[in-house]
Formats: sequence, C-alpha cells, structure tokens
Amino acid sequence: MQVESIIEQAVRGLGFELADFETSPKGRLLRVFIDGPNGVTVDDCATVSNHLTRLFAVENVDYDRLEVSSPGLDRPLKKFADFERFSGQEAQVRIRVPIDGQRNFAGVLGGVADGKVQLVTDTGVVALDLEQIDKARLVPKY
Repeated sequence: MQVESIIEQAVRGLGFELADFETSPKGRLLRVFIDGPNGVTVDDCATVSNHLTRLFAVENVDYDRLEVSSPGLDRPLKKFADFERFSGQEAQVRIRVPIDGQRNFAGVLGGVADGKVQLVTDTGVVALDLEQIDKARLVPKY
C-alpha cells in the first residue's frame, strides 16, 4: 500500500482531512498537513503524529522524521472538494501550460462547474482543468 493512502485512511479514521502530503527527495522526511471542520489544534497534531508513528511501525514504513501540522492560512488547494469548500475566498493559482501567455492567476474561487475550477478574476471568469493546475493556495486575510 502506498504511504500516502495509508496516511489518508488513518487521518480520515481519526476525523480529520489530509490537506497535503510532502516527502523529502530521499523520502526520509514525511510532512503531513491535516485539517478539520473546526480547524486543527496542537493536540490534534500530536494525536495524529502518535497514531501514524505506531501505524508506520506496523506497516514497515521506512522514514527518519515525521511532521504533522495544519495547512496554515495559505492552505494549498488540491482536490475539487477543496475548490468547492473554499468557494468565495481569494486564491492564487499557477497552471502548467499558459493560457494566452499567462500562467499565474489571482481571484475569487467560484467553485467547480462542468468539471473545471472556476476563478473569478478582474478580467472575467477563468475555467481551469484540475490536471493543469500546478499550485493553488488561498490568500489569507489578516
């Protein structure tokens, strides 16, 4: 079983959402970003970390260090569900292949329509394929 799917299943079982997962180039560092309906506390991160540590021992996952944290205010957006959930909030999106010479977009998330992420920009609505999105993050309001 893939490490990410092991993590996702365990995190979901604890009542959280796997917001993002990163590994170091050699796979020695595992970074897990979790979110919940009411946010995430330090105790939540500790609970997930302890659970994953025990699970990795059982599943023979080889790693040196595990970090569990919240995704932060500038949370990455990865799945259609993320774009739906944060509809109405500002985001920055970078795509892999330019559209009319532009790869970076900023605007308000308009959810998902016809299988495309909708982003309302100053120049109008841009419809983006999820597969073409390289990075997408919320823009935090301070």
